[in-house]
Amino acid sequence: MTLSRRTAVASAVLALACHAHAAEQPEELTVQKMPVWHPHEIFVVDGALTSMTDGRVHVYDADASKLLGQIDTGYAAGFAISPDHRTSYTATTYFSRGSHGARTDVVELTDNATLSLAGEIVIPPKHAQMMPSPWNTVFSSDGKLLYVTNITPSTSVSVVDVQAKKVLSEIDTAACVLALPSGNNKFTSLCESGKALTFTLDAHGKEIKRSMSEPFIDVEHDPVFANAARYQGTYLFTSFHGMVRSADFRGDKAVFGTPWSLVTDAERAQGWRPGGVQQTAVQEKTHRFYVAMHQGADGSHKDPASEIWVFDLNTHKRIARWNLAQMKIDPVLSIQVSQDEKPLFYGLTATAALAVIDAQSGKLRHVEPRLGSTPLMLVNP
Repeated sequence: MTLSRRTAVASAVLALACHAHAAEQPEELTVQKMPVWHPHEIFVVDGALTSMTDGRVHVYDADASKLLGQIDTGYAAGFAISPDHRTSYTATTYFSRGSHGARTDVVELTDNATLSLAGEIVIPPKHAQMMPSPWNTVFSSDGKLLYVTNITPSTSVSVVDVQAKKVLSEIDTAACVLALPSGNNKFTSLCESGKALTFTLDAHGKEIKRSMSEPFIDVEHDPVFANAARYQGTYLFTSFHGMVRSADFRGDKAVFGTPWSLVTDAERAQGWRPGGVQQTAVQEKTHRFYVAMHQGADGSHKDPASEIWVFDLNTHKRIARWNLAQMKIDPVLSIQVSQDEKPLFYGLTATAALAVIDAQSGKLRHVEPRLGSTPLMLVNP
């Protein structure tokens, strides 16, 4: 009887020892590759306003309704994706003591297949620390150059060769800001006078010409949102009071279209106007123009949208009106739309949720309850 008990105890001790030995084996860390890029993969720029030194971009699969991963972006970053979708570029700032100390500005390269750091390019320590914008860090039309907006408060643009991974030049933009690509070797900045200043570069990224346009923005009575939407090589600028005007900067002289209104006289009297952070989006194939609209007064241009209005760019007629409250979607701050044959519309709410909607029917597909702390901009390459 005693021998039997000792044998049982010994067997139990041996089993525990083997289990403990197995448990002590180190885990093998692996990196799972991202799914193959598809048009319904959306990059959500989290401004991290609650922690300015800790920005990030969330990568979300709208088809699978799944968060795929995250890209760290440092301090008040600008963000762009290469035309081949393989690499993300983040223009950001690091301080040696977190929020202070020696400053280093870099463009960080992220491999979109793994979301791992793939390199960096040191840039002048003056990149614009601002609310996210599609045009503060952006590729040239051919994808060979990256333009990085600088504000110190003097304004300039750093021209970066992404293949050679070096800064080619810094262009003084004469108090004008942002960089709207207007050709393979051209970009345009917006000026406080309501004019636009277009720069032409040589093969080495050096300025060889600049051209100032006539005023096309009524900065005193009806200013425009800087986040213009690109359409067929032109830009659609939307004003605070709901006027739209196209601008084409590709030629020797800027060409501006006839302004047209998003609202009727009655709707304007009711206070309907665009608003939010990223207010408009264009679907090129269907020629649809999506606008985030709310009812407000002068000075309410930052307010989120209670409705999304959809326009036909061929006729300038409204073809749909989506009431977000009826769809049980919180007011929206930023919008974007995919560019494929079955496009999806995306809306970032003031509560940091992402709404995914069929861009043609207006039918809600999914609401992701929360992405980060203060997501502000949507990038859908």
